Amino acid sequence: MDGKAWLTLAAVIAAGLALYAAVLLVRVFKARRLLLDAGIPLRDKALFWVAVAYTVSPVDLIPDPVYLDDIGILLLALRSLHAAAARLPGKDPAPS
Repeated sequence: MDGKAWLTLAAVIAAGLALYAAVLLVRVFKARRLLLDAGIPLRDKALFWVAVAYTVSPVDLIPDPVYLDDIGILLLALRSLHAAAARLPGKDPAPS
């Protein structure tokens, strides 16, 4: 493969990862209903805001053409919120 093919492949992969990160960010915002629940621990609520701030922040662990770190933070926030909601007695976690 020549340089142009590698560049095209990298652009397609970066666009796919960016789209996946955007979908996860939408899921995190849909989960904001859990933030209003008094039974959800503050740690899990704070993780939501950290995930949002990290995703829109220009500072990254991995350079921005690769959104793996952003996706990981968003997944961690979603899992944390839904796990905290599932631990509450008599409550179902919000649909994702």
